[in-house]
Amino acid sequence: METAARYDGIAAWYDEQLAEFTLAARDVIERLLGSGPGRCLDLCCGTGLHLPRLLELGWEVTGVDISDDQLRLARKRIGAGAALIRADATELPFPREHFHAVVSMFSHTDVDDFAGLVREAARVLRPGGAFVYAGLHPCFYGPHSRFIGARGVPELHAGYRQVGRYSEGPGVSSGGLREKVGAVHLPLGDFLQPFLDARLTLEHFEEHGDADYPPRVALRARR
Repeated sequence: METAARYDGIAAWYDEQLAEFTLAARDVIERLLGSGPGRCLDLCCGTGLHLPRLLELGWEVTGVDISDDQLRLARKRIGAGAALIRADATELPFPREHFHAVVSMFSHTDVDDFAGLVREAARVLRPGGAFVYAGLHPCFYGPHSRFIGARGVPELHAGYRQVGRYSEGPGVSSGGLREKVGAVHLPLGDFLQPFLDARLTLEHFEEHGDADYPPRVALRARR
């Protein structure tokens, strides 16, 4: 439940400062998930930036987040278009095999137990259902890398193998999100392994974006 305190109080700032960067990954949902119908879970939905597109694609959407402040903005964004529930991503209040699809965007750098999140996503996903994920590139974001605004060439330092939560280091810029809420760093192998441990089949993996140093990774795994 720690994440609640981290994002409560800065949800509006997050929308103002980071919505453009977050929405740059919306094509992942369109390409790797596609259209409904069916029940889709947006896991760690935050302020609901991706909920409108999921609804446009014909999904019956449920959004889950631990932050009341972020869910408040998500409700303003989509009204009654989706069910929004405050819950821990590692202890979801849904039965097994409840959803036809699961989406999670930019959550592995926020949650303390990403493996638990992936296990829960797999548990509530129907056989054959897709889990679509996009998040920050572990090689170029973390305590070891100064890559402000995902512009230019990242400045790399020692510490890539450091696993866990951090709130200082070369990768933390003054006044930025990581200074405000901290972040969790998982090297690439530690990021991918939870999908395999949950017995999901990895169908697609990409370094997302056209830049020489892509700021995001994206994947589709299937149960």
